[in-house]
Amino acid sequence: MHGLYLITNDDPLDIILEKISIALATQQIALLQYRRKKVEKSKQDAEIEKILNICNHFNVPFIINDDLEQAHRFGLHLHLGQDDGSIIDARKLLGDSAIIGRTCLNDLSLAEQAIKDGASYVAFGAIYGSTTKPEAGNIGLDVIKQANTQFQIPICAIGGLTAENSQAVITAGADLCAVVSDILGLETNQIPQRIEAWSALFNHT
Repeated sequence: MHGLYLITNDDPLDIILEKISIALATQQIALLQYRRKKVEKSKQDAEIEKILNICNHFNVPFIINDDLEQAHRFGLHLHLGQDDGSIIDARKLLGDSAIIGRTCLNDLSLAEQAIKDGASYVAFGAIYGSTTKPEAGNIGLDVIKQANTQFQIPICAIGGLTAENSQAVITAGADLCAVVSDILGLETNQIPQRIEAWSALFNHT
């Protein structure tokens, strides 16, 4: 796993579907995560089905945020926050081939435990200030550098990342950069060029 990790926002679904289609058509999105906190659970399945069709068309792994039952029902991958369940339980239910990520904040010991439990990648952040999660603060690059020397699985950075400020993050050791607004906050015609800028960062290392 290496590259841009796109996470959905809370825009109207038709806008999201259009922007996701444009983004994935570049063939330069490593992972896509479904994170729609403002959408009722009863309405999420229909959204997931539509986004899954796009992911399948472009062969991009589709990850569910925080909901093991939902991920299992669709046969999808999963990202878990610190308070959103056990990686061990998720691995048993989803199987060895599932991608299972864990939020580790800025704590290497949390990452060590996640890896021991069977995580596929560990995520650290917020690296910079984030508009999506302003309460998360920011942790800078040191934890990414330390994780890069300690761990063999992919390291994901998240929080306030843009194409302008992320070369240092990738150089520090991030395999994945998770973004929301830096792609989905753009007009549709701006997205391909923005993704090209991101790809240049990853290809530079």
